[in-house]
Amino acid sequence: MTIRKILLVDDEPHVIRILRLMLEREGYHVESANDGNQALDKMVDFAPDVMITDIQMAGMDGRTLCRTARERYAQRTFLILVMTSMTAMEERGWVRELSNIDFLEKPLSPRQLVVRLAKHFVALASDPETSNAG
Repeated sequence: MTIRKILLVDDEPHVIRILRLMLEREGYHVESANDGNQALDKMVDFAPDVMITDIQMAGMDGRTLCRTARERYAQRTFLILVMTSMTAMEERGWVRELSNIDFLEKPLSPRQLVVRLAKHFVALASDPETSNAG
């Protein structure tokens, strides 16, 4: 069985710590970054199956990170999950230009995240077009 790789990006260490513990317990290989620049640096050698990022971060924010990651790693197929408490629809319009991206509402339940990831990987495994991507 393939060990799935998750990149967590958040400038709050306690968020990273909680999510890392839960995801590692579920068998995922987890790397983390404190901002968008650090995340892009990690992606040079670490090709995540899923990137989970906050929107509001110092330095490079989540919007810029998502756009840059999609441009820089266009040949890689990976899901981006954006953590946000901004529920207004106009705050979400920027994702229309990007592929394979979804929102996670804050406060984020680690259990809900685990379920969301499991559903994603089951769907991925059942789609012959994407099962060999990455």
